Amino acid sequence: MSKIWYPYAQMKNLDVQYKILKAKGTCLYLDNGEKLIDAISSWWCVIHGYNHPEITRSAKQQLDKMAHVMLGGLTHNPACSLAAKLVEITPYKLKHVFFADSGSVGVEVALKMAVQYWHNMNQPQKHKFLAFKKAYHGDTCGVMSISDPDDGMHTLFKDIIAENYFLDAPEHGYPAKEKYLVTDLEKLDDFLRNHHYELAAFIVEPLMQAAGGFNFYSAEYLKEAGKLCDKYNVLLIFDEVATGFGRTGTLFAADQTKTSPDIMILGKGLSAGYTGISATLASTEIFESFYGPDESNAFMHGPTFMGNPLACAIALKSIEIFERDQYLAKISKIESVLKKELFKISSAKIKNIRVLGATGVIEVKEKSSLAGIQEFAVKNGIWLRPFGNYVYTMPPYIIEAKELKMITETLSKFFKRL
Repeated sequence: MSKIWYPYAQMKNLDVQYKILKAKGTCLYLDNGEKLIDAISSWWCVIHGYNHPEITRSAKQQLDKMAHVMLGGLTHNPACSLAAKLVEITPYKLKHVFFADSGSVGVEVALKMAVQYWHNMNQPQKHKFLAFKKAYHGDTCGVMSISDPDDGMHTLFKDIIAENYFLDAPEHGYPAKEKYLVTDLEKLDDFLRNHHYELAAFIVEPLMQAAGGFNFYSAEYLKEAGKLCDKYNVLLIFDEVATGFGRTGTLFAADQTKTSPDIMILGKGLSAGYTGISATLASTEIFESFYGPDESNAFMHGPTFMGNPLACAIALKSIEIFERDQYLAKISKIESVLKKELFKISSAKIKNIRVLGATGVIEVKEKSSLAGIQEFAVKNGIWLRPFGNYVYTMPPYIIEAKELKMITETLSKFFKRL
Protein backbone atom coordinates (compact mmCIF):
# COMPACT_ATOMS: atom_id res chain seq x y z
CA MET A 1 0.00 0.00 0.00
CA SER A 2 1.41 3.36 -1.06
CA LYS A 3 2.56 5.84 1.57
CA ILE A 4 2.02 8.62 -1.01
CA TRP A 5 -1.53 9.58 -1.91
CA TYR A 6 -1.20 10.35 -5.63
CA PRO A 7 -3.37 12.91 -7.47
CA TYR A 8 -6.26 12.15 -9.80
CA ALA A 9 -5.89 8.40 -9.28
CA GLN A 10 -7.76 5.48 -7.78
CA MET A 11 -5.29 4.30 -5.16
CA LYS A 12 -6.54 0.72 -4.88
CA ASN A 13 -3.91 -1.43 -6.61
CA LEU A 14 -2.29 1.67 -8.14
CA ASP A 15 1.10 0.80 -9.57
CA VAL A 16 3.28 3.85 -10.18
CA GLN A 17 5.77 2.32 -12.56
CA TYR A 18 8.06 5.20 -13.37
CA LYS A 19 10.54 6.59 -10.83
CA ILE A 20 12.52 9.65 -11.86
CA LEU A 21 16.10 10.01 -10.62
CA LYS A 22 16.94 13.26 -12.39
CA ALA A 23 15.79 15.54 -15.18
CA LYS A 24 17.68 17.73 -17.62
CA GLY A 25 16.68 19.62 -20.72
CA THR A 26 13.56 18.02 -22.15
CA CYS A 27 14.25 14.61 -20.62
CA LEU A 28 13.28 12.63 -17.54
CA TYR A 29 15.76 9.97 -16.44
CA LEU A 30 14.28 6.80 -14.90
CA ASP A 31 15.80 4.56 -12.26
CA ASN A 32 16.01 1.73 -14.82
CA GLY A 33 18.40 3.73 -16.98
CA GLU A 34 15.83 4.77 -19.59
CA LYS A 35 15.01 8.38 -20.47
CA LEU A 36 11.78 9.95 -21.64
CA ILE A 37 11.15 13.16 -23.55
CA ASP A 38 8.60 15.06 -21.47
CA ALA A 39 5.88 15.97 -23.95
CA ILE A 40 3.74 17.77 -21.36
CA SER A 41 6.27 19.87 -19.40
CA SER A 42 5.24 18.45 -16.01
CA TRP A 43 1.68 19.79 -16.27
CA TRP A 44 2.70 22.58 -18.63
CA CYS A 45 5.04 24.58 -16.39
CA VAL A 46 8.61 23.50 -17.28
CA ILE A 47 8.85 25.97 -20.15
CA HIS A 48 12.68 26.14 -20.18
CA GLY A 49 13.15 22.41 -19.69
CA TYR A 50 14.66 20.88 -16.58
CA ASN A 51 17.71 22.11 -14.70
CA HIS A 52 18.29 25.21 -16.78
CA PRO A 53 21.80 26.34 -15.75
CA GLU A 54 20.98 30.05 -15.41
CA ILE A 55 17.81 29.51 -13.40
CA THR A 56 19.52 26.95 -11.18
CA ARG A 57 22.38 29.39 -10.59
CA SER A 58 19.94 32.19 -9.79
CA ALA A 59 18.16 29.94 -7.28
CA LYS A 60 21.44 29.03 -5.58
CA GLN A 61 22.44 32.68 -5.34
CA GLN A 62 19.14 33.57 -3.72
CA LEU A 63 19.43 30.65 -1.30
CA ASP A 64 22.72 32.10 -0.08
CA LYS A 65 20.86 35.30 0.85
CA MET A 66 17.54 33.92 2.18
CA ALA A 67 15.12 31.21 1.16
CA HIS A 68 12.07 32.79 2.72
CA VAL A 69 10.83 35.76 4.70
CA MET A 70 7.21 36.67 5.36
CA LEU A 71 5.71 39.47 3.27
CA GLY A 72 3.54 40.64 6.18
CA GLY A 73 5.10 43.84 7.48
CA LEU A 74 8.32 43.15 5.57
CA THR A 75 9.40 43.35 1.94
CA HIS A 76 12.40 42.43 -0.18
CA ASN A 77 13.96 43.12 -3.57
CA PRO A 78 12.94 39.91 -5.42
CA ALA A 79 9.23 40.52 -4.74
CA CYS A 80 9.46 44.23 -5.56
CA SER A 81 11.36 43.55 -8.79
CA LEU A 82 9.04 40.76 -9.91
CA ALA A 83 5.93 42.85 -9.25
CA ALA A 84 7.41 45.71 -11.30
CA LYS A 85 8.32 43.35 -14.15
CA LEU A 86 4.86 41.76 -14.23
CA VAL A 87 3.19 45.17 -14.36
CA GLU A 88 5.52 46.08 -17.23
CA ILE A 89 4.71 43.05 -19.41
CA THR A 90 1.00 42.46 -18.71
CA PRO A 91 -2.01 44.34 -20.19
CA TYR A 92 -2.34 48.03 -19.50
CA LYS A 93 -4.97 48.02 -16.74
CA LEU A 94 -2.96 45.73 -14.49
CA LYS A 95 -0.85 47.80 -12.09
CA HIS A 96 -0.83 45.89 -8.79
CA VAL A 97 0.31 42.36 -7.92
CA PHE A 98 -0.80 40.02 -5.14
CA PHE A 99 1.40 36.94 -4.79
CA ALA A 100 0.36 33.44 -3.73
CA ASP A 101 1.86 29.97 -4.02
CA SER A 102 -0.26 28.11 -6.60
CA GLY A 103 -2.59 28.75 -9.50
CA SER A 104 -5.65 27.57 -7.58
CA VAL A 105 -4.92 29.94 -4.72
CA GLY A 106 -4.25 32.73 -7.20
CA VAL A 107 -7.75 32.25 -8.61
CA GLU A 108 -9.20 32.14 -5.08
CA VAL A 109 -7.53 35.50 -4.50
CA ALA A 110 -9.11 36.87 -7.69
CA LEU A 111 -12.60 35.75 -6.63
CA LYS A 112 -12.29 37.26 -3.15
CA MET A 113 -10.82 40.42 -4.64
CA ALA A 114 -13.76 40.81 -7.05
CA VAL A 115 -16.42 40.22 -4.41
CA GLN A 116 -14.83 42.60 -1.90
CA TYR A 117 -14.32 45.24 -4.58
CA TRP A 118 -18.08 45.46 -5.05
CA HIS A 119 -18.64 45.36 -1.30
CA ASN A 120 -16.22 48.27 -0.91
CA MET A 121 -18.13 50.05 -3.68
CA ASN A 122 -21.38 49.65 -1.67
CA GLN A 123 -22.79 47.08 -4.09
CA PRO A 124 -22.66 43.87 -2.00
CA GLN A 125 -25.38 42.27 -4.10
CA LYS A 126 -22.77 41.77 -6.85
CA HIS A 127 -21.23 38.56 -5.51
CA LYS A 128 -21.96 35.93 -8.18
CA PHE A 129 -19.67 34.78 -10.97
CA LEU A 130 -20.21 33.81 -14.58
CA ALA A 131 -17.96 31.14 -16.07
CA PHE A 132 -17.99 28.71 -18.99
CA LYS A 133 -19.01 25.12 -19.03
CA LYS A 134 -15.90 22.99 -19.69
CA ALA A 135 -14.02 25.40 -17.41
CA TYR A 136 -11.34 24.28 -15.00
CA HIS A 137 -9.83 26.83 -12.63
CA GLY A 138 -8.31 24.62 -9.92
CA ASP A 139 -9.19 22.22 -7.14
CA THR A 140 -9.84 24.37 -4.05
CA CYS A 141 -13.39 25.07 -2.88
CA GLY A 142 -13.89 28.56 -4.25
CA VAL A 143 -12.52 27.73 -7.68
CA MET A 144 -14.51 24.51 -7.86
CA SER A 145 -17.60 26.74 -7.89
CA ILE A 146 -16.53 28.30 -11.22
CA SER A 147 -15.43 25.03 -12.85
CA ASP A 148 -17.79 22.92 -14.95
CA PRO A 149 -20.58 21.86 -12.55
CA ASP A 150 -21.82 18.84 -14.48
CA ASP A 151 -19.04 17.21 -16.48
CA GLY A 152 -16.01 18.37 -14.49
CA MET A 153 -14.11 16.36 -11.89
CA HIS A 154 -15.72 18.19 -8.96
CA THR A 155 -19.38 17.26 -9.43
CA LEU A 156 -19.35 15.40 -6.09
CA PHE A 157 -19.06 18.76 -4.31
CA LYS A 158 -21.73 20.57 -6.32
CA ASP A 159 -24.18 20.83 -3.41
CA ILE A 160 -21.71 22.23 -0.88
CA ILE A 161 -19.88 24.91 -2.89
CA ALA A 162 -21.08 28.35 -3.90
CA GLU A 163 -23.65 28.42 -6.68
CA ASN A 164 -22.59 30.40 -9.72
CA TYR A 165 -23.67 30.79 -13.33
CA PHE A 166 -22.39 29.06 -16.46
CA LEU A 167 -22.65 29.71 -20.18
CA ASP A 168 -22.13 27.03 -22.81
CA ALA A 169 -18.49 27.00 -23.85
CA PRO A 170 -17.87 28.97 -27.07
CA GLU A 171 -18.44 26.87 -30.17
CA HIS A 172 -17.07 29.22 -32.83
CA GLY A 173 -13.53 27.85 -32.60
CA TYR A 174 -10.12 29.31 -33.33
CA PRO A 175 -10.04 30.97 -35.80
CA ALA A 176 -13.66 32.00 -35.37
CA LYS A 177 -16.49 30.83 -37.58
CA GLU A 178 -18.39 34.10 -37.89
CA LYS A 179 -21.89 32.61 -37.69
CA TYR A 180 -21.18 30.84 -34.41
CA LEU A 181 -19.19 33.78 -33.03
CA VAL A 182 -22.24 36.01 -33.37
CA THR A 183 -24.37 33.43 -31.58
CA ASP A 184 -21.87 33.03 -28.76
CA LEU A 185 -21.69 36.79 -28.23
CA GLU A 186 -25.47 37.11 -28.28
CA LYS A 187 -25.68 34.52 -25.50
CA LEU A 188 -23.22 36.50 -23.43
CA ASP A 189 -24.98 39.81 -24.08
CA ASP A 190 -28.35 38.34 -23.10
CA PHE A 191 -26.98 36.86 -19.91
CA LEU A 192 -25.17 40.01 -18.80
CA ARG A 193 -28.23 42.12 -19.56
CA ASN A 194 -30.38 39.93 -17.29
CA HIS A 195 -27.90 39.26 -14.47
CA HIS A 196 -25.39 42.12 -14.33
CA TYR A 197 -26.92 43.48 -11.12
CA GLU A 198 -25.73 40.37 -9.21
CA LEU A 199 -22.50 39.57 -11.08
CA ALA A 200 -19.13 40.42 -9.61
CA ALA A 201 -17.19 39.13 -12.60
CA PHE A 202 -17.02 37.03 -15.73
CA ILE A 203 -14.03 34.67 -15.44
CA VAL A 204 -12.50 32.84 -18.42
CA GLU A 205 -9.44 30.93 -19.50
CA PRO A 206 -8.66 33.11 -22.53
CA LEU A 207 -8.38 31.43 -25.95
CA MET A 208 -7.90 27.92 -24.53
CA GLN A 209 -9.91 26.06 -21.93
CA ALA A 210 -7.17 23.69 -20.85
CA ALA A 211 -7.98 20.87 -18.42
CA GLY A 212 -11.67 21.09 -19.27
CA GLY A 213 -11.09 19.67 -22.74
CA PHE A 214 -8.77 21.99 -24.70
CA ASN A 215 -11.59 23.99 -26.22
CA PHE A 216 -10.06 26.75 -28.39
CA TYR A 217 -11.96 29.94 -29.09
CA SER A 218 -11.21 33.34 -30.56
CA ALA A 219 -9.62 36.61 -29.57
CA GLU A 220 -12.52 38.36 -31.31
CA TYR A 221 -14.91 36.90 -28.76
CA LEU A 222 -12.82 38.08 -25.84
CA LYS A 223 -12.41 41.56 -27.28
CA GLU A 224 -16.18 41.93 -27.55
CA ALA A 225 -16.67 40.27 -24.16
CA GLY A 226 -14.51 42.99 -22.64
CA LYS A 227 -16.75 45.65 -24.17
CA LEU A 228 -19.87 43.91 -22.87
CA CYS A 229 -18.44 43.64 -19.37
CA ASP A 230 -17.70 47.37 -19.43
CA LYS A 231 -21.21 48.07 -20.71
CA TYR A 232 -22.88 46.08 -17.96
CA ASN A 233 -20.45 47.02 -15.16
CA VAL A 234 -19.09 43.51 -14.62
CA LEU A 235 -15.41 42.79 -13.96
CA LEU A 236 -13.51 40.66 -16.47
CA ILE A 237 -11.05 38.10 -15.07
CA PHE A 238 -8.52 36.24 -17.22
CA ASP A 239 -7.22 33.02 -15.69
CA GLU A 240 -3.88 32.73 -17.50
CA VAL A 241 -2.39 30.10 -15.20
CA ALA A 242 -2.21 27.69 -18.16
CA THR A 243 -2.21 30.10 -21.10
CA GLY A 244 0.34 32.61 -19.82
CA PHE A 245 3.99 32.75 -20.81
CA GLY A 246 3.66 31.75 -24.42
CA ARG A 247 1.47 28.65 -24.45
CA THR A 248 -1.03 30.10 -26.96
CA GLY A 249 1.62 31.75 -29.16
CA THR A 250 1.86 35.17 -27.52
CA LEU A 251 3.35 36.09 -24.16
CA PHE A 252 -0.17 36.14 -22.74
CA ALA A 253 -3.37 35.06 -24.43
CA ALA A 254 -4.67 38.52 -23.55
CA ASP A 255 -2.17 39.99 -26.02
CA GLN A 256 -4.18 38.55 -28.89
CA THR A 257 -7.41 40.16 -27.66
CA LYS A 258 -6.24 43.80 -27.77
CA THR A 259 -8.08 44.26 -24.48
CA SER A 260 -7.18 44.24 -20.82
CA PRO A 261 -8.95 42.30 -18.09
CA ASP A 262 -9.58 43.91 -14.73
CA ILE A 263 -7.89 40.99 -12.97
CA MET A 264 -5.46 38.38 -14.31
CA ILE A 265 -3.94 35.30 -12.69
CA LEU A 266 -0.55 33.85 -13.59
CA GLY A 267 1.06 30.59 -12.45
CA LYS A 268 2.65 27.46 -13.93
CA GLY A 269 5.22 28.91 -16.36
CA LEU A 270 5.79 31.89 -14.05
CA SER A 271 8.41 29.90 -12.12
CA ALA A 272 9.39 27.59 -15.00
CA GLY A 273 8.41 24.62 -12.84
CA TYR A 274 11.07 25.26 -10.21
CA THR A 275 8.74 26.08 -7.31
CA GLY A 276 5.21 27.12 -6.52
CA ILE A 277 4.21 30.74 -7.13
CA SER A 278 1.27 32.60 -8.59
CA ALA A 279 0.45 36.25 -9.17
CA THR A 280 -2.97 37.89 -9.23
CA LEU A 281 -2.80 41.27 -10.93
CA ALA A 282 -5.47 43.95 -10.62
CA SER A 283 -6.29 47.40 -11.92
CA THR A 284 -5.68 50.57 -9.94
CA GLU A 285 -9.44 51.09 -9.67
CA ILE A 286 -9.80 47.76 -7.88
CA PHE A 287 -6.68 48.31 -5.76
CA GLU A 288 -7.76 51.73 -4.55
CA SER A 289 -11.24 50.51 -3.62
CA PHE A 290 -9.56 48.72 -0.70
CA TYR A 291 -8.32 52.03 0.76
CA GLY A 292 -10.04 53.04 3.97
CA PRO A 293 -9.60 54.25 7.52
CA ASP A 294 -9.41 50.75 9.04
CA GLU A 295 -9.20 47.03 8.23
CA SER A 296 -12.86 46.77 7.19
CA ASN A 297 -11.88 47.70 3.63
CA ALA A 298 -8.52 45.92 3.60
CA PHE A 299 -7.89 42.68 1.73
CA MET A 300 -7.61 40.06 4.47
CA HIS A 301 -5.69 37.35 2.68
CA GLY A 302 -2.09 36.28 3.16
CA PRO A 303 -0.62 32.94 2.08
CA THR A 304 2.38 32.01 4.25
CA PHE A 305 4.70 31.72 1.27
CA MET A 306 3.39 34.67 -0.76
CA GLY A 307 6.19 36.59 -2.41
CA ASN A 308 8.69 33.91 -1.43
CA PRO A 309 12.11 35.41 -2.32
CA LEU A 310 13.42 32.19 -3.84
CA ALA A 311 10.35 31.82 -6.07
CA CYS A 312 10.47 35.49 -7.08
CA ALA A 313 14.16 35.31 -8.00
CA ILE A 314 13.50 32.24 -10.12
CA ALA A 315 10.53 33.89 -11.85
CA LEU A 316 12.58 36.98 -12.67
CA LYS A 317 15.32 34.90 -14.26
CA SER A 318 12.74 32.85 -16.19
CA ILE A 319 11.15 35.98 -17.66
CA GLU A 320 14.59 37.39 -18.52
CA ILE A 321 15.47 34.23 -20.48
CA PHE A 322 12.08 34.17 -22.21
CA GLU A 323 12.54 37.72 -23.48
CA ARG A 324 16.25 37.57 -24.25
CA ASP A 325 16.20 34.27 -26.14
CA GLN A 326 13.18 35.18 -28.28
CA TYR A 327 10.93 32.43 -27.04
CA LEU A 328 7.96 33.58 -29.08
CA ALA A 329 9.94 32.64 -32.21
CA LYS A 330 10.67 29.22 -30.68
CA ILE A 331 6.97 28.78 -29.93
CA SER A 332 6.07 29.74 -33.49
CA LYS A 333 8.38 27.00 -34.78
CA ILE A 334 6.83 24.47 -32.39
CA GLU A 335 3.38 25.44 -33.65
CA SER A 336 4.48 24.98 -37.28
CA VAL A 337 5.87 21.50 -36.61
CA LEU A 338 2.78 20.46 -34.64
CA LYS A 339 0.46 21.62 -37.40
CA LYS A 340 2.51 19.91 -40.09
CA GLU A 341 2.86 16.59 -38.26
CA LEU A 342 -0.33 16.21 -36.24
CA PHE A 343 -2.66 17.12 -39.09
CA LYS A 344 -1.21 14.17 -41.04
CA ILE A 345 -2.57 11.70 -38.49
CA SER A 346 -5.73 9.98 -39.62
CA SER A 347 -7.96 7.50 -37.83
CA ALA A 348 -11.67 6.75 -37.65
CA LYS A 349 -11.25 6.95 -33.88
CA ILE A 350 -10.25 10.64 -34.00
CA LYS A 351 -12.90 13.33 -33.60
CA ASN A 352 -10.68 16.40 -33.95
CA ILE A 353 -7.06 17.56 -34.08
CA ARG A 354 -6.20 21.12 -33.08
CA VAL A 355 -3.08 23.18 -32.52
CA LEU A 356 -2.55 26.57 -30.91
CA GLY A 357 0.87 27.93 -30.05
CA ALA A 358 2.87 25.25 -28.27
CA THR A 359 -0.18 23.06 -27.69
CA GLY A 360 -1.29 20.14 -29.84
CA VAL A 361 -4.42 18.12 -29.05
CA ILE A 362 -5.98 14.98 -30.44
CA GLU A 363 -9.57 14.41 -29.33
CA VAL A 364 -11.00 10.93 -29.84
CA LYS A 365 -14.63 9.90 -30.12
CA GLU A 366 -14.42 7.34 -27.33
CA LYS A 367 -12.18 7.45 -24.28
CA SER A 368 -11.47 3.73 -24.70
CA SER A 369 -9.54 4.49 -27.89
CA LEU A 370 -6.72 5.91 -25.75
CA ALA A 371 -6.33 2.81 -23.59
CA GLY A 372 -2.66 1.87 -23.36
CA ILE A 373 -1.33 5.04 -24.98
CA GLN A 374 0.78 6.05 -21.99
CA GLU A 375 2.57 2.69 -21.88
CA PHE A 376 3.00 2.76 -25.67
CA ALA A 377 4.53 6.23 -25.48
CA VAL A 378 6.95 5.21 -22.72
CA LYS A 379 8.15 2.29 -24.86
CA ASN A 380 8.88 4.87 -27.54
CA GLY A 381 10.78 7.16 -25.18
CA ILE A 382 7.99 9.71 -24.63
CA TRP A 383 6.13 10.80 -21.51
CA LEU A 384 2.45 11.55 -22.13
CA ARG A 385 -0.48 11.73 -19.72
CA PRO A 386 -3.83 11.59 -21.54
CA PHE A 387 -7.09 12.38 -19.80
CA GLY A 388 -10.67 11.74 -20.82
CA ASN A 389 -11.00 11.84 -24.59
CA TYR A 390 -7.80 13.83 -25.07
CA VAL A 391 -4.15 13.14 -25.67
CA TYR A 392 -2.04 16.24 -26.00
CA THR A 393 1.45 17.65 -26.08
CA MET A 394 2.55 20.91 -24.44
CA PRO A 395 6.34 20.54 -24.65
CA PRO A 396 9.08 22.69 -23.15
CA TYR A 397 9.89 25.60 -25.44
CA ILE A 398 13.53 24.53 -25.75
CA ILE A 399 12.54 21.30 -27.51
CA GLU A 400 14.41 20.53 -30.72
CA ALA A 401 12.53 19.75 -33.94
CA LYS A 402 13.90 16.19 -33.87
CA GLU A 403 12.52 15.60 -30.37
CA LEU A 404 9.20 17.16 -31.26
CA LYS A 405 8.87 14.87 -34.28
CA MET A 406 9.55 11.89 -32.02
CA ILE A 407 6.47 12.93 -30.05
CA THR A 408 4.28 13.35 -33.13
CA GLU A 409 5.58 10.13 -34.69
CA THR A 410 4.74 8.24 -31.51
CA LEU A 411 1.20 9.57 -31.64
CA SER A 412 0.97 8.67 -35.30
CA LYS A 413 2.19 5.13 -34.70
CA PHE A 414 -0.31 4.65 -31.89
CA PHE A 415 -3.28 5.62 -34.02
CA LYS A 416 -2.06 3.47 -36.93
CA ARG A 417 -2.26 0.46 -34.59
CA LEU A 418 -5.95 1.04 -33.84
